[in-house]
Amino acid sequence: MTQRMNYAAAAPGGTKALGVVYGYVAQSGLPATLIELVYLRVSQINGCAYCIDMHCRALLKAGMPVEKLVLVPAWDDARPLFDDRESAALKWAEVVTRVSDTHVPEAAYTEARATFSEKELADLTIAIGLMNAYNRLAISFRVPPQAAASAPGA
Repeated sequence: MTQRMNYAAAAPGGTKALGVVYGYVAQSGLPATLIELVYLRVSQINGCAYCIDMHCRALLKAGMPVEKLVLVPAWDDARPLFDDRESAALKWAEVVTRVSDTHVPEAAYTEARATFSEKELADLTIAIGLMNAYNRLAISFRVPPQAAASAPGA
């Protein structure tokens, strides 16, 4: 894959603004691993190779077992590996990312609110929206994943 353009260089102000939101999410109080797990799931849904690669690396570095990491796309069928908060966050991430199909039904909101406080759910939704924005940038401008860039013959 050949990168179309460097969006960070083309729009440094916009990239900086997204970075501020990223910083906010990081200090929100949500566990870093939970945030990374949500970032990964959103990126999988959107098919963003760059972000999938990046968040898999971050989760492995944080100590997530490979057996759990490879089952993120099928988390609902692998629930013993995912605790209640992780499962709720992943479900919310899927519903919110697929908003044009789901319209985020009341039942999904009620279920998420049973697990997260208002602030946590707002912060989680900000994280989901942020990753959707980053995915759209990376996909639109064909940002290659680190794994592909370092592969033999690349």
